[in-house]
Amino acid sequence: QVQLVESGGGLVQPGGSLRLSCAASGSSFSIPFMTWYRQAPGKQRDLVAGISSSGTTTYADSVKGRFTISRDSAKNTVYLQMNSLKPEDTAVYYCYVLTPFPTWGQGTQVTVSS
Repeated sequence: QVQLVESGGGLVQPGGSLRLSCAASGSSFSIPFMTWYRQAPGKQRDLVAGISSSGTTTYADSVKGRFTISRDSAKNTVYLQMNSLKPEDTAVYYCYVLTPFPTWGQGTQVTVSS
């Protein structure tokens, strides 16, 4: 069974930066695709970014140019560097993997406010 543990959330002022981490345990191989989702209050959970084991990335249009996803495949850890944060980025951020088992992390709160 895979477990995902996120860290790095917090309160930041508009224009600031945060770096989220998600460490996966319980997998004996490199997880092929790792993603970040976010869910704001009263809204659906949306994909923010994803990265394959080869380093191919995908981003939501709303975060392109501001967020960067990266990974350490040897550690099955994925990162989300968030720059130029806006109040509308406020949400709970979740790590998610489909393989080897569909698994969500517990989430980490990101609040962008002055």
